Amino acid sequence: MNIGDKIPDILGTDAQGNEVKASDFAGKKLVIYFYPKDNTPGCTAEACSLSDGYGKLLKAGFAIVGVSKDSAASHQKFAAKHNLPFPLIADVDLTLNQAFGVWQEKKMAGRTYMGTVRTTFIANEQGIITHIINKVNTKDSANQILALFDQ
Repeated sequence: MNIGDKIPDILGTDAQGNEVKASDFAGKKLVIYFYPKDNTPGCTAEACSLSDGYGKLLKAGFAIVGVSKDSAASHQKFAAKHNLPFPLIADVDLTLNQAFGVWQEKKMAGRTYMGTVRTTFIANEQGIITHIINKVNTKDSANQILALFDQ
């Protein structure tokens, strides 16, 4: 997915087994953030930053959805442990990761593998992608998003 593309309406299933649709967030700017794995340091920092800034993001007209390939059960524990106020999509079959182009070859410690590249997409009220953050500041991601819209 690129800037100017329309996001798919059906995003997936959240930790409670509910279908999540882009149309559920009509009238709001939608932040869809992809992260590699629940309960890892960077992913926890990012989720907590978004949770801590959730009030400001809501006030600015945003809704937030997190996505990783972890199971619904993993998401339930992660969300409960960190009191996350937004849905986490269990993209176990990688449908959304692949649709957004974030399932890519990665390298770490001399090893090559496929994984989720941490990326944040922001869609406007009509579901059109307006911003893509490739270099996510995990410790300050809420303010990183808000700064894009400061006039």
